[in-house]
Amino acid sequence: MERDEDFTGLPENAFKELKEGEEYQPIMSPAKVYPEVTPWSVTWGLVMAVLFSAAAAYSGLKIGQVFEAAIPIAILAVGVTGVAKKPNGLGQNVIIQSIGSASGAVVAGAIFTIPALYILALPASYFHMFIASALGGFIGILFLIPFRKYFVKDMHGKLPFPEGTATTEILVTGERGGKEAMVLVLSGLIGGAFDFTFSAFGLWSEVVTSRMFAWGEALSDKFKMVLKLDVSAMILGLGYIIGLRYSAIIVAGSFLSWFVFVPLVFEIGKHLTTPLGAGVTMLISQMGPGDIFQNYVRPIGIGGIAMAGIIGVVRSSKIIAGAFRLAFNEITHRKSGEAGIELRTQRDIRMLWIVMLVLLTALAVFAFFAVGVVPSLYQAVVALLVVMIISFLFTTVAANAIAIVGTNPVSGMTLMTLILSSIVLVEIGLKGKPGMLSAMIIGGVVCTALSVAGSFITDLKIGYWLGSTPKKQESWKFLGVLVSAATVGGVILVLNKAYGFTGEQGLVAPQANAMAAVIKPLMSNAQTPWMLYIVGGVIALLLVVLKVPPLAFALGMYIPEELNTPLLVGGAIAWFVSTRMKNEKLNSARLHRGTLIASGFIAGGALLGVLNAFLKFIDMQWPFGYAGWFDARWAASHSGEIVGLVMFVLLCCYALWDSMRGKE
Repeated sequence: MERDEDFTGLPENAFKELKEGEEYQPIMSPAKVYPEVTPWSVTWGLVMAVLFSAAAAYSGLKIGQVFEAAIPIAILAVGVTGVAKKPNGLGQNVIIQSIGSASGAVVAGAIFTIPALYILALPASYFHMFIASALGGFIGILFLIPFRKYFVKDMHGKLPFPEGTATTEILVTGERGGKEAMVLVLSGLIGGAFDFTFSAFGLWSEVVTSRMFAWGEALSDKFKMVLKLDVSAMILGLGYIIGLRYSAIIVAGSFLSWFVFVPLVFEIGKHLTTPLGAGVTMLISQMGPGDIFQNYVRPIGIGGIAMAGIIGVVRSSKIIAGAFRLAFNEITHRKSGEAGIELRTQRDIRMLWIVMLVLLTALAVFAFFAVGVVPSLYQAVVALLVVMIISFLFTTVAANAIAIVGTNPVSGMTLMTLILSSIVLVEIGLKGKPGMLSAMIIGGVVCTALSVAGSFITDLKIGYWLGSTPKKQESWKFLGVLVSAATVGGVILVLNKAYGFTGEQGLVAPQANAMAAVIKPLMSNAQTPWMLYIVGGVIALLLVVLKVPPLAFALGMYIPEELNTPLLVGGAIAWFVSTRMKNEKLNSARLHRGTLIASGFIAGGALLGVLNAFLKFIDMQWPFGYAGWFDARWAASHSGEIVGLVMFVLLCCYALWDSMRGKE
């Protein structure tokens, strides 16, 4: 799409629920054909996939955080297309972003599980890593496509899609230019500089807690109650886009965990003289609030997420049945009953092809397990069923989670997968090292499938807002997954040889270490916290009765408190700027300007996060003192927390002030 005076950006109803009979008209008209898949877009998409797979793998294994690749890739796509002065760049930028963003999704799936093979001293090869990641990614794409219309079209305006909103605003603003581009650039610089200042230089604490005050210290010591707040501009921006309703529900779940369950566990268990629970070696009386949350409360959140997934499957039964019915009709050459010609912007890969590809992928998974993982064909069949059933059931959970909070609880769902698969494998006689290898590979395939599914729904929503052809996004996503899987397997292999994942000099790989710690006792028939999972499941059921979205609440229970509380602050700012005036058009203008600012915060934080990880990597190879700039003691001190709180308040004031400058 060429830049011209007719380009006005997203329609007014882009982020609102549609009225009865109202249709959303994307920027690129469904009646026209635009350049999307070109040598330019595919080449740059693959370049982004390789670069960000390597960067995200190192970052995730070193610090346990996989940065979201979609936003920085969108920024770079706009940049390279603008520098090259490519006409009709919007559709091509969507393809660059869609192919490239496979990197972060595949990396998240791989690094949560595959390094555990090295940690457990199990046979691991590039073949295992590449095939598990590639097949898992293919499963995630194929299982998500039948739900595309439901999530991106039927639920239009009902789900916030925070990361998708930010990425879309970047692509649109980059195409349009002008004053809105300046708002986005300025807020991106402010948000990026803000996050980079504490993450690279440690000038203030990233996490502010109530322990900085005397009363907070007393509450923490006596009752294990502590309030935590991450001051990141990126998370504040996510909260703004999520909005007050969902952020309040998420934080309510978090507060239930930290202000009810954590003190309750401490009160009940503080007099115990022996450790309680599977794999727990510390007395409850010796635990801090974080230890209690990790050992006893987070499993409740996992149970809630699992039950929310089951509830989602039940509620989506008509949609699932419709997908099966459509597939059956296509296979038997019957008409689907839909009248009219299908618009370009609603055209998916045909269901017949989806079914065939699912069967071929399932056959490949079976061959992979039979040849390189499990000892017998019977066990390979069981492993295949575990992978396909769990991946299918949790696909909607992953998509919903990304659509609500922009965060995929893939580690929690993978943990549940490891537990369930271990129980099944033990029942069919697969124990010890062969059992651990099988369970970890199953977990790797499922984890990647869910990670890719969650990421891909964002890409498809971006395409829906802008008017891309879903079929083209879906078709070329496979190539992005394949290249990302090949890259991340090589990176893990190199990093293991260079640093390893155990010992003082090894990479932390926190999620993989956690998975390894869980899988080892499971393969020896150790205790599993089933009652905690059941409690989480019951809470999710009660929430349904109370008409509260169970997944959003369960995510709050599972995700660390400090990552939830800033969401509420951002949501409150969004509510304030959009409700101050009786003039709805003025309120909408202010909300839109705030969305640009929030998107800038997210983009700046993500881009500078990549830079920070890259500089740390360079410093480890060729030391230039970068790590020495960070004063961890100051950042962790109460003074560092106070400075962090003051800076966060100033950041909120800026976001509020600049948002209120929006005009009709």
